[in-house]
Amino acid sequence: MSYELIAIFMFSSMMISMLTGQRVVAAIGVVGVVAAALLWGPGGMELGFSAGMKLMKWYALVTLPLFIYMGYLLSESGLAEDLYKMFHVWLGGLPGGLAVGTLGLMVVISAMNGLSVAGMAIGATIALPELLRRGYDKVMVSGVVQAGSSLGILVPPSVVLVLYGMIARQPVGKLWLAGVFPGLLLAALFIIYVMVRCKLDPSLAPALSKEEREMPLSEKLKLLRAGILPFLIFFLMMGLFVMGVTSLVESSAIGALSALLAVWYKGRLTKEVWNRTLEQTLGISAMFMWIIMAALCFGAVFDGLGAVKTIQWLFTEEWGLGPWEILILMQISYIIMGTFLDDTAMLVIVAPLYIPLVRALGFDLVWYGVLYTITCQIAYMTPPFGYNLFLMRAMAPPEIGLNDIYKSIVPFVIIMIIGLLIVTAFPQIALWLPNQVSVRG
Repeated sequence: MSYELIAIFMFSSMMISMLTGQRVVAAIGVVGVVAAALLWGPGGMELGFSAGMKLMKWYALVTLPLFIYMGYLLSESGLAEDLYKMFHVWLGGLPGGLAVGTLGLMVVISAMNGLSVAGMAIGATIALPELLRRGYDKVMVSGVVQAGSSLGILVPPSVVLVLYGMIARQPVGKLWLAGVFPGLLLAALFIIYVMVRCKLDPSLAPALSKEEREMPLSEKLKLLRAGILPFLIFFLMMGLFVMGVTSLVESSAIGALSALLAVWYKGRLTKEVWNRTLEQTLGISAMFMWIIMAALCFGAVFDGLGAVKTIQWLFTEEWGLGPWEILILMQISYIIMGTFLDDTAMLVIVAPLYIPLVRALGFDLVWYGVLYTITCQIAYMTPPFGYNLFLMRAMAPPEIGLNDIYKSIVPFVIIMIIGLLIVTAFPQIALWLPNQVSVRG
């Protein structure tokens, strides 16, 4: 059997394993180890061990549990709810003000967490019931929560970009900085859409009552204090990092410690909050580490088979495609896979194929990391099996059905595609900041 057929057989076996309900780690790791053993004998079995050792040597991996811990601690302690109350009062009088406030909350949560799941949980449990109670259109606000939560994998400290940086061997600090302006661009496009739509049709988002808007200024200023602690945490974590004072790992440690001190200062560091935070941090961190190790093993076998060169020959010589046509095909494949896989699974499946190909085509891998992440956001919300669609269905109130959720994401997916095209056409939106800032680690 030729190496090309072996590579196709490996890829097919992995996809079939996933479709039958196997865990991502098992589908990727087992196929990689078994293929190595069959191809190269007992020595090939060491690929899994080598992948584990390689994983343990990645110093940047320390950031993963620290950022996850920080995000869950702030979520479990209720600081996110305080933030929403602040947005609620200050923006409630604008067209779609509470929906805009929800998007603002999502940006802040993304900047403190790095995971879309946490943003979804906060939006669905805190913001969504309040929006529905005040007469907001259930289809629109369902889309707002889903679109806002997707920013968690783009705005730093994005955990997905950490994983991409490890697999693509790119500086995580530069990837984070590259995600800042594209993330803010998408957030701005979401806000503009909500405000314009609610201005044209005020029935979608009734404004706060006059009594609620006429809260004394002193009371409104007191509510602003809810944003002080999150701002300080973000400044200590990302501000010092951007200024070159702290390294990547030091920044994550400062973020985790400052979040712990903030929760303690607010008197919310209870045993229940502590236990839930540690359990979730341990579970998510272990899952990511197993996935990365499996991806390294699978990628080593693929590289040994020469699959990357075969794909490159097929696209460039056999089909005669240009670099941009190949890039578009890769992004479309991400969207298709995103209908039934999450972002980490997509990354570890195609990273062994796509990342070397992107490098060979002459594209910047930092810029491509941003494109990959935005495409993941789109795939998250693409029917019929988008990851966020079912998360939303599980967390939403009973009056929001799956049909409502499907309808809600259409305009936001279109906006994301527009954002993706803008960043693709103007790479400096992503690359300007990392080129201007010198970061440590």
